[in-house]
Amino acid sequence: MRNLSKSKILAYRQCPKRLWLEIHKPELRDDSGSEAAFAIGFQVGDVARKVHDPDGRGVTVDIEGLGHGPALALSAALLAEGTGPVFEAGVTIPGALAYADVMLPDRSEGALRWRMIEVKASTAVKDYQRDDLAVQVFIATSAGVPLASAGVAHIDNSFVYPGGGDYSGIFREVDLTEECLARAGEVKGWIEGAAETAERDDEPARAVGPHCGSPFACPFGAYCTGPQPGTEPAVYPVSCLPRLFGWRRAAIEEAGIADLREVPDDWLTDIQRRVRDCSVTGTPYFDAEGAAADLAGYGFPCYFLDFETIGFAVPVWKGTRPYQQIPFQFSVHRLGEDGNLDHMPFLDLTGDDPSPSVAADLMAACGVRGPVFVYNARFERRILRELAQRVPGRAEALLAIEARIVDLEPIARRRYYHPCQHGSWSLKAVLPALCPDLSYGDLDGVRDGGMAQMAYQEAVSPSATPEDKHRLARQLLAYCHLDTLALVRMREVFAGKDRRQLQILR
Repeated sequence: MRNLSKSKILAYRQCPKRLWLEIHKPELRDDSGSEAAFAIGFQVGDVARKVHDPDGRGVTVDIEGLGHGPALALSAALLAEGTGPVFEAGVTIPGALAYADVMLPDRSEGALRWRMIEVKASTAVKDYQRDDLAVQVFIATSAGVPLASAGVAHIDNSFVYPGGGDYSGIFREVDLTEECLARAGEVKGWIEGAAETAERDDEPARAVGPHCGSPFACPFGAYCTGPQPGTEPAVYPVSCLPRLFGWRRAAIEEAGIADLREVPDDWLTDIQRRVRDCSVTGTPYFDAEGAAADLAGYGFPCYFLDFETIGFAVPVWKGTRPYQQIPFQFSVHRLGEDGNLDHMPFLDLTGDDPSPSVAADLMAACGVRGPVFVYNARFERRILRELAQRVPGRAEALLAIEARIVDLEPIARRRYYHPCQHGSWSLKAVLPALCPDLSYGDLDGVRDGGMAQMAYQEAVSPSATPEDKHRLARQLLAYCHLDTLALVRMREVFAGKDRRQLQILR
């Protein structure tokens, strides 16, 4: 019998087919995007060890260095001794094994027992984390480990970092002992079902559905949504329908509809019908008069603004909160009535709190009058308001910039759609359709906000060389420049000024 890890048991919980593929066809996994999540988990885990072991008396079991057998043996010895905290302690029973983030000795009632704590980077306890802990508690208690309690410690996003490496108070612990113990029979069934699935010779059949993205995006999504043996992929998949949720999604799934042409008219919103019709006919929709009217009241000069931000799970700058988005870069284009276009970039890769410099340079770049165009204004508005709080001496000017913001996203959503957007109005979906001569795919290295955050962290790390910083700075500047240049072109097309693009659209 295989000893399935907790992660594989939870993969079975999400989808038996996923577990089978994890074991029998791991080469089909797509792990792109997981690097950032692993980095966050490492940072949070490191702080958790410092918070729960301030004297440094604890032992961390080196699973990768030791291998499972020696790691489990060392864990058993440490849990028997109970001389101090144990991190990544392994427990196993026939068919399953798990490693606990934090085990704290408890002798409050005389005999040695353990406080089990699973540390999570989320800001609240999620349902799948309850499953996670229930599996861990079942394995530990079945292995004979005496537990005093079991809980989840998650990030408290109201925590404000006081500086000086003091992270006491960053976690909020939720006791789930009774709940986990009460689910023993349920967990036993998961382990047995996972074991049966793992031993199958044939791949389990499971149609794609909401489970593919819940609680996590399945790394085998590309495989499962591709042509399957004996099936034909939908030419016009219902996944192209925007904001498909609630009763509409349930009705479509219950009817087994995969092709959006088969969805009844009265099941769709006006926007969804537009997406369907454009997809089927292959022609774009553009309300040129409406778009021009939406922009008619805004004069010159016009400014176009985009921020790049970093939100550390574990804050590094005094006065910041977990996951608070701090701008380290912006791009501003300025378009004059005479057609002259200027660009004002800003990028801080010193590793220091960039807030004061961002505030000062942004004021200079945005002037004091004229609309400030953005895409999805909620983000920029929040950044400006929080920046005003962090740099109170610049607050009045920053809030004045916020008051000038004009959002192009709702105009695009109301007035424009191209089949190649596949139901999305993100800037990266709209730009290739609206301005085919501009492409994020042509950029080197940094092509989206997640990659920008990773590039920033790499650039400010102590191991970054001057050559690394220069390369990353060039990539970041090019990416943010394209974001605001895209807004310039979008505004011109919607205002009826870019005749070349209008000809392409027709």
